[in-house]
Amino acid sequence: MKKHLSLLVGLIVMTFSVAANAAEPITVEAVRGGHYRGNSVPAFRSTADGKHYTAITADGRAIVKYQYSNGHAVDTLLNLNKVKPEEGLDVSKLRISGYELSQDEERLLVWSNRESIYRRSYKADYFYYVIEASGVRRQTFKRLTEGKVQAVTMAPDGRQLVFMRDNNLFYVRVMSAGIDLAERQVTDDGARNKIINGVPDWVYEEEFSMDRAIAWSPDSKTFCFLKWDESDVKEYYLPTYKGQFPEHPEYEFYPGQYVYKYPVAGEVNSKISAWSYDVYTKKLNQLKVPVDADGYIPRIQFTKDEEKLAVVTMNRLQNKLSLYFVNPRSGVSKLILEDTNDQYIAEADLDAIQFDENGFTFASERSGWRHLYYYNMLGQQQRQLTKGNFDLTNVYGYDPVSRCAYVQVAYVGKGSSVPSELTRGIYKIDAKGVMVPLFNGGRDGAGCRGTHSAAFSRGFIYMQHYYSDAETPTRVTLESVQTLKVIKTLEDNAALRKEVAGQPKREFFQMTTERGDKLNGYVIRPNNVSGKAPCVLEQYGGPGSQEVLDRWEFGFPMYLAQEGFVALTVDGRGTACRGAQWERQVYCELGVREAEDQLSAGRYAASLPYVDASRIGIWGWSFGGYNTLMTMCGGNDVFKAGVAVAPVTDFKFYDTIYTERFMRTPQQNAEGYRKSSVLSRAQDLKGQLLIVTGTADDNVHPQNTYEVAEAFVQNDLDFDMMVYTNRNHFIQGGNSNVHIYKKVCSYFKKNL
Repeated sequence: MKKHLSLLVGLIVMTFSVAANAAEPITVEAVRGGHYRGNSVPAFRSTADGKHYTAITADGRAIVKYQYSNGHAVDTLLNLNKVKPEEGLDVSKLRISGYELSQDEERLLVWSNRESIYRRSYKADYFYYVIEASGVRRQTFKRLTEGKVQAVTMAPDGRQLVFMRDNNLFYVRVMSAGIDLAERQVTDDGARNKIINGVPDWVYEEEFSMDRAIAWSPDSKTFCFLKWDESDVKEYYLPTYKGQFPEHPEYEFYPGQYVYKYPVAGEVNSKISAWSYDVYTKKLNQLKVPVDADGYIPRIQFTKDEEKLAVVTMNRLQNKLSLYFVNPRSGVSKLILEDTNDQYIAEADLDAIQFDENGFTFASERSGWRHLYYYNMLGQQQRQLTKGNFDLTNVYGYDPVSRCAYVQVAYVGKGSSVPSELTRGIYKIDAKGVMVPLFNGGRDGAGCRGTHSAAFSRGFIYMQHYYSDAETPTRVTLESVQTLKVIKTLEDNAALRKEVAGQPKREFFQMTTERGDKLNGYVIRPNNVSGKAPCVLEQYGGPGSQEVLDRWEFGFPMYLAQEGFVALTVDGRGTACRGAQWERQVYCELGVREAEDQLSAGRYAASLPYVDASRIGIWGWSFGGYNTLMTMCGGNDVFKAGVAVAPVTDFKFYDTIYTERFMRTPQQNAEGYRKSSVLSRAQDLKGQLLIVTGTADDNVHPQNTYEVAEAFVQNDLDFDMMVYTNRNHFIQGGNSNVHIYKKVCSYFKKNL
């Protein structure tokens, strides 16, 4: 839940700002429009030669090829104003949502009119475009299918595709160099809320960060996919009302309902299986993958060998990961690597598995810190690539020729003015194991700070370098990896930087709790308040999350500062990038230690000379909402008011994968679930509370809010409640998101 929900909260937070020195006050409507978020540049798509990249133009009407060495355009691969569409296809209003270039760079898969389903999954209109064939420019543009479909995946040869429609997979083959397409149905057992082919069920998508599970072999002769049988998973019902934005007139008098499969902790999961399909023999073959009956297959991908499909399995408790190589024709599996952990293996480790011709990278916390390792194709460890008291945060790739790895870690060197875990640095790990910083300042050790990330060209010759810190909006440059010379500044947000000059700053600090733990935090003091001011803590706090980072965030805390509040954020125990031991302190008792640390943060706030100790509040969204409730119902002695948005109130209501990763099952850990439940401590609520839910929240169901509300009522406790009709976990649509942030601010103004 955290990885995804922190992204949600982060995106919401980044869109708010202050303007204490501006002639006119900043409104919530203006900041929700993203004015203070700053501009960025999407990651470019490197071509095979590593010397060029492709990108969609700002108007969404063309895909252009550029030269890395100078940033100049050298070719237009697709221009919707000049294509030759098939008869009856109007492309005048199309905008390109995304695209995939074939390996031979002669063909394009393009999609438009993207329609979200859940957090990652979507349907879209897909089009196939032949740029050239046999050296001749074709510029033929054809609709791939009638109607929107999901998970279209192109074969390496660019002439074959597979997609999902109505829970079944379909195969498409380009019959000639022109635009003739032929469609073939591959599976016929797909049915809503029963069988899903190639696309994950709700809980896999949410907690394993997936939107498809389809992999083509390198020779384009076979594709493999996962099948979810969710027939035995219990259904969950969410009511749908007429509402607005969008409006459902059919439910004006009697509500409808959205029904889907949602496994709560300890209940039955989907049965998972792996399959292959030979495009020439048309044969489907179930693969013999050794996975527990209640286990998971969170990833499949082909290695560079068409006879080796890499399949990752995990047991239900997610503390054992196995990597198999499976022959897609015989179906036979061979165990290559196994990793275990006393508590759990983090979902973040899954995407570190990347293959080249000789071996693969693999992430593990076996040393107490998340580090990167390199194995040969027999599963034998060759090197530990990263070492030290810091955590790996991203793997950009490994170059088997130079034997160099390219990574992001929570460390920017000894010159940093903030703790290492608050920073992110880009490094090359050379063949001798030396960490070479790929950012200026890192090489001379002077003034290192902030958050660096990158998107590399093939061969790691060039990179898009993204940088920001607490006082610097995102800067994007195109650079040479070898020299770090800036070839072109793609975005520097100079106007925004000038506009916010003189506004309140985030001041980083470390506080010590009553038990001696050092916690990272930041505070924002209002410019327009003299004497002691009320204070609001905004927090999230879920396992593996991190809100206190040296990065650009002119967010809701800044808006609160404009409104006269001291804004404070503190990361407690269980948060990221301080090693496995720190993160896993909360294992099997979620919320208990996190709430203790927020109470300590509240007491720290009360000790500040510019804070009115009698007027301190706390709020959060999702796990942050849960943390708010656990804090206000757990010996609260500092918070006068709190707001809990879309909160979990008892983890027995939440999904299997997330909950059991950190809590085991309710059957195995009944006491831990009792301690982690707001319901078990609801009678101890102290302070003014507003609890908020969306009636169509498919993630943290409104049931969580309704049950704790009932507990408060039966304990004769006063509280406030806000419901957003037909809104999901993001509470967006029409005026909803603006309204909720106004509500949070006004609630604290009223009660603090």
